[in-house]
Amino acid sequence: MNESSQHRPAILAPAGNRAAFLAALAAGADAIYCGLKSMSARMEAKNFSLEELAQLVALAHDRKVKVYVTVNALLKPDELDRVGQMIDVLARQVRPDALIVQDLGVVALARQVGFAGEIHLSTLANVSFPAALGLIARTLPVACVVVPRELSIDEIKAMGKACPKNLELETFLHGALCYGVSGRCYWSSYMGGRSSLRGRCVQPCRRYYRQEGRTARSFSCQDYSVDVLVKILGQIKKVRSWKIEGRKKGPHYVYYTVSGYQLLRDRGQDNQAKRDALDLLAQSLGRETTHYNFLPQRPQRPIDTRRQTASGQFLGKVQGPANNPWVVVRQPLLPGDVLRVGYEDETGHAICRVTRNVPKKGRYPLNLGGRKTPRPGAPVFLTDRREKALEKKLADVEATAPPQPVIAPLTFQATLPRPVGKPHRSIEIRVQRTLSRSSGRGTAGVWLSEATLENIGKSNAGSLWIWLPPVIWPDDEERVVGLLGQSLRQGGRQFVLNAPWQLALFNRPEGLDLWAGPFCNAANALCLETFKEMGFAGSFVSPELGESDITTLCRQSPLPLGIVLSGNWPLCISRTIAEDTRLRVPFDSPRGEQAWVERHGPDYWVYPNWRLDITEKRTLLERAGMRMFAHLDEPIPHGVTVKKRPGLWNWEIGLK
Repeated sequence: MNESSQHRPAILAPAGNRAAFLAALAAGADAIYCGLKSMSARMEAKNFSLEELAQLVALAHDRKVKVYVTVNALLKPDELDRVGQMIDVLARQVRPDALIVQDLGVVALARQVGFAGEIHLSTLANVSFPAALGLIARTLPVACVVVPRELSIDEIKAMGKACPKNLELETFLHGALCYGVSGRCYWSSYMGGRSSLRGRCVQPCRRYYRQEGRTARSFSCQDYSVDVLVKILGQIKKVRSWKIEGRKKGPHYVYYTVSGYQLLRDRGQDNQAKRDALDLLAQSLGRETTHYNFLPQRPQRPIDTRRQTASGQFLGKVQGPANNPWVVVRQPLLPGDVLRVGYEDETGHAICRVTRNVPKKGRYPLNLGGRKTPRPGAPVFLTDRREKALEKKLADVEATAPPQPVIAPLTFQATLPRPVGKPHRSIEIRVQRTLSRSSGRGTAGVWLSEATLENIGKSNAGSLWIWLPPVIWPDDEERVVGLLGQSLRQGGRQFVLNAPWQLALFNRPEGLDLWAGPFCNAANALCLETFKEMGFAGSFVSPELGESDITTLCRQSPLPLGIVLSGNWPLCISRTIAEDTRLRVPFDSPRGEQAWVERHGPDYWVYPNWRLDITEKRTLLERAGMRMFAHLDEPIPHGVTVKKRPGLWNWEIGLK
């Protein structure tokens, strides 16, 4: 890469609609990732029909550009046939170069269909530590792993060093940051069934929250941008793709970010080219940016409550009377530009399309058609634009597109594994942070930590269920391996792993009782079959599922199943916290919901002040065949009042 040109990572562009796809081609992207109108982790993007996607894939392939299709949603039990049919059409008639997946059930479906392209593991799969890569290369038909955005350059280097020959890595280098770690955020789902694991997140982290009299967007992150630091990233040969986030963005964003990073990749040693690239990135209309953890010696907090974190370029504030508001703009506007008035979670928020040229410092009337009245002083953002030069480039690319093909319907039916049958007895576990006196009675569980192991005696270690953390970072892998070794020497034999890749941390898993934990997000029989093939003795089901999905899974599962029956389930797990957010102090949402932040190990866990509780459903679940029932108990901080309210999560409403 760089001066030697021996290693030239592909620039991977997002496309959530046709114009963005054409913009990626016009800018010269090496690959494009996009989704269909279902089963994509960006369902708020317009996405593509199979017919349109087949046409665009053919157009891209004519230009030697690869196309990756995201099928990276969590699959429910009744969706396997439909998704299998979709992958069958992709394999036979669309022919993308790869599928991006998080659910291992999709990997099994692709294998059954005979999909000939590559399989890439999404960042939602949470492959976050080096040892995981060897396990994936040995057990799964995966060609590429997308690593978390939270990693530093040193941690990415550690991942690259551990990456086997038959596996490569992909890293994010520009775009939105979620507060929660990918695959470990349940905030939107817990508040109303709209799961981030299914692309339906309503972004509660972007809202205002109040703590100790101070109101701020305490969990709203700036955008991530590696910008000129890509020169360092380009030295890691196992990183084959640089990924730009933004499938909800318009063609302007796609064109400018791809163009900017092309300059930085190909001419990054030239100071003028670097300045030109930074100018292109500044025009992309994203949020203000941060390097986050990329430089470990100079980390940057991605949350600054003193700065705005709305997407788009700030233009000015609403002025004038309510019936005739305007904005004095800080930069020229063009016909077709798209403005957003106010923040998306505020009353009066509206979209306005510009109809004429407006000079810098010119006044532009915010004619919202009487539909909404923006509040005085509300911010106005430029969120997309269609300058004539770019429109012409898109038109020139589209003129070479082949006609859309006719997609023939297929009738694929998934082959399900043989069910395991109902257990003879069930187990109930109370999982705590530290062992208490009551932990010694019955079946006890405890989260793995130094403090825990000090209190485990050899007499009870064999009956204890030891729970691993939901996230293990490269810098923490050695510590966790050491703790596991100590627990095994003390007689520990029963473990709940909260990512399937944590199997890699056990040198000799034979003779151990290893279960896939609830953070593994298992929701269908083919995912569970893969867990069984990997060596798990049982698995917890995703706590996001509704009643019908859980009972169906009990009938279909090839493994004994467990479920979190009650407890303090986190809204999300994060690697960061705003400087002025206090731990163990309650904060309130705009709707009056309360939560608090606790630190466990290197991560921050956000808890609501009401518990998940489906205890009344235990008899039904036991009859359905559920074997293991867990209660997750967390110490409640002083000042936090746990409300008595239904904790059914999605039991009645189902997972959307």
